[in-house]
Amino acid sequence: MPQIPEKIHELTVGQVSARSGAAVSALHFYEAKGLISSRRTPGNQRRYSRDTLRRVAFIRAAQRVGIPLATIREALARLPEERTPTREDWARLSEAWRAELDERIKQLNRLRDHLTDCIGCGCLSLSTCVLSNPDDVFGERLVGSRLMAERRREEGD
Repeated sequence: MPQIPEKIHELTVGQVSARSGAAVSALHFYEAKGLISSRRTPGNQRRYSRDTLRRVAFIRAAQRVGIPLATIREALARLPEERTPTREDWARLSEAWRAELDERIKQLNRLRDHLTDCIGCGCLSLSTCVLSNPDDVFGERLVGSRLMAERRREEGD
């Protein structure tokens, strides 16, 4: 991995890509979505501040655990632009996601624990499916494919 001398305060898109492991196209995408920013040189080349490396690492880590880009952008907007974020800054941001991640872990554990039961169970009914309908919350309303149609209508509203 190429080292960037400390005296260099701005990085090219290629340097950010090489150091972060993110493709140049991903960096352009992140910038278009407002997750990172750059300035343009007189020759119209992008230059990123060194703290962009930490921001990209944060974006990629958050994406790996399924945090939506809009949520990541909101979090990054709360970080200081004039300095590299501290450990406390990152801890404050990630704490807000703890409950969401705990819920995802719970859902994944339920999927893992019941996946074998689901394959070949033949229930064909959302009213009794432990994965789609935990605790039978839909069972009082509708059953089977009619429930799927109902859910699609509700989502379309």
